[in-house]
Amino acid sequence: MEAVTEGSWESLPVALSPGVLRALRELGFARMTPVQSATIPLFMNNKDVAAEAVTGSGKTLAFVIPILEILLRREEKLKKMQVGAIIITPTRELAIQIDEVLSHFTKHFPRFSQILLIGGRNPMEDVEKFKEHGGNIIVATPGRLEDLFRRKADGLDLASCVKSLDVLVLDEADRLLDMGFEASLNTILDFLPKQRRTGLFSATQTQEVENLVRAGLRNPVRISVKEKGVAASNAQKTPTRLENYYMICKADEKFNQLVHFLRQHKQEKHLVFFSTCACVEYYGKALESLIKQVKIMSIHGKMKHKRNKIFTEFRKLPGGILVCTDVMARGIDIPEVHWVLQYDPPSSASAFVHRCGRTARIGNVGSALVFLLPMEESYVNFLSINQKCPMQEMKPQTNVSDLLPKLKAMALADRAVFEKGMKAFVSYVQAYAKHECNLIFRIKDLDFASLAKGFALLKMPKMPELRGKCFPDFTPVTVNTDSISFKDKNREKQRQKQLEQQRKEREENGGKKKFVKNKAWSKQKAKREKKKKITAKRKREEGSDIDDEDMEELLNDTRLLKRLKKGKISEEEFEKRLTGNPSRLKAETVADLESEG
Repeated sequence: MEAVTEGSWESLPVALSPGVLRALRELGFARMTPVQSATIPLFMNNKDVAAEAVTGSGKTLAFVIPILEILLRREEKLKKMQVGAIIITPTRELAIQIDEVLSHFTKHFPRFSQILLIGGRNPMEDVEKFKEHGGNIIVATPGRLEDLFRRKADGLDLASCVKSLDVLVLDEADRLLDMGFEASLNTILDFLPKQRRTGLFSATQTQEVENLVRAGLRNPVRISVKEKGVAASNAQKTPTRLENYYMICKADEKFNQLVHFLRQHKQEKHLVFFSTCACVEYYGKALESLIKQVKIMSIHGKMKHKRNKIFTEFRKLPGGILVCTDVMARGIDIPEVHWVLQYDPPSSASAFVHRCGRTARIGNVGSALVFLLPMEESYVNFLSINQKCPMQEMKPQTNVSDLLPKLKAMALADRAVFEKGMKAFVSYVQAYAKHECNLIFRIKDLDFASLAKGFALLKMPKMPELRGKCFPDFTPVTVNTDSISFKDKNREKQRQKQLEQQRKEREENGGKKKFVKNKAWSKQKAKREKKKKITAKRKREEGSDIDDEDMEELLNDTRLLKRLKKGKISEEEFEKRLTGNPSRLKAETVADLESEG
C-alpha cells in the first residue's frame, strides 16, 4: 500500500462524529498518526484490515474510532444485551488500557455500554455485571470471553447476544495466535456471525495467510506503515526517536551495574525486564532493599489477583521502577517511560522490539538498554540484521559498589530470599536453554560459577544442567543452609513441623529417607501429556486398535521383562505377575519401581 501522510482528523475522506472529535480534543490528539490515517477510512468502508506498524504508533485509536463510527451508523440502535463490537487482546494489562481509552469516547455516547472481561476476578461478577448493564462493546482476554460463552446455565446467553456483532478486533494478533490462545480463539470465532468486519493489529504482522483466514478476514487489505525516511527494504522495526544501547559485562557484574544505573536515574520512570517470573520475584525484592526513596513494583504472569492493581497504580506514578516479565512487553502504554532496561535478553528477537517499544511512544523520545554477557555480543549484529534494530554500545560504569555480599546477607537472614534466589537461578538456566537464538545463547558456554555469583547464591542448586560439573571459581558458604530460617514466623513454624515429620519418618524407616518422587521445577506433567499426544497420533496413523487400557498393560509387561533380564525377579515371579490381575499387576509394578527410586 502506498504511504499515507498524517493530517488533521477533519482531512479524513469519511467525516467523524462531533462526539469523537470532541474526545480527541480532550485527549490532546490534534493530528493523526500514519497508521490511523491509513486504517480508519478503510475500516469504516466495510474493509477487513490487517495492519502492521511499529510499536507506539497509535494503533489503539486506529480501531477504537472505526468501531464507534460503525456502531453509530447502524440502522437499528443496539439494545442493552446486544453486542456490536468485540476487542480481544492477549493480556489483562492491555485490555485494561484499551478499555480506559474507549471510555474517554463512550462518555460522549451514553447509548453505548462497554464491559471489560478479564481474568483475576470471579467470572460470576462479570456475568451479573453484563446482565445488569449490558455490553455493546466488549474488551476481553480470550480465556475469560470463552468462559462466558459457556455460562448459559448461569443465565447469560452470550451466543445470542453476539448475533448483532458488527466488528471484531484482534489486537496484538500475532501474539494471540502464538500464546496458546488458538483453541480459545477458535471456540469464540465459532459463536460469531460470519458477516462482520474484522481487524488484525500488531507491531509485527504474521506472514501466514492461514492465520488471517482462520481469524475470519475476507480479502483483507494489508496495511504496513513504516517509519519516515526508512526504505521499505530496510524497514526499522523500532521507533526512530528511540535510542537503543547495549552493555557488555560479566554475569557477576550485571546486578551491580543495574543498581548503579537505577540509582543514577532515581527521578525517572523505568521498566526492568527479566526472563522468568522467579527472577522477577527475587530481583524485585533485592532492588526494593537496595534502592531507597524510589517506588519499586513487580509484576509477572503468575500473579493472579494483584496484576490489575499493580499495573493501574504504576501507570499513575510520575516515577518509579516496574520489574517485570514479557507480560508487559506487548502493546502496553505506560506514560512517560524514560528507560527500558533488559537485564536478560528476551527469548525471541521480535520480543526484543516489543520490549523496547514501551518507551518512545507516539513521537516521544525514549531510551532502551540491554545487558549482554561477553559470549552474547554477536546478538547485536543479529538484531541489526534480523530486526533492523540499530544499537550503540554503552560502556560499563566504573567505581560501582559491590552489592552481592549484601544480597548474600539477605539470603542468610531470611530463608524466603535464599529459596527465591535458588528458584530464580534454576528458572534462568532453563529459560536460557530454550532461547530461540541458540547459536548465540548456548547453554554449554555459560559460566555457571560467574552466573551463581551474580545471583548471590549460597550454594549451587541440584539440577540436571549442572550434573557432573565442577565449579572451582564458586565458593559455597560454610553455613548449613538447612539452618537458615524464615523471617516470617508462621512459615518457619510450618517448616519446623515438616522437618520434625521427616525426622520421624527416617526413624521409622531405620534411618533411611523415605523415597519421594521428585516434583522439582520440571515439566513432568507437560512431558507426559506430550508423550500421550504423540502416541495417540502414531496409533491413528498406523490404524492401531490398542486402547489405553491395553497400552497400560503392555507397558507394565515391558517393565516386568526389563526386571527379569536384570535378574531382579525370578522367572516364576515373572509368570505369576504376568498372568495375575492387571490392576494388581499395575499397582505392584509401580510400587516396586518407586521403592527402587
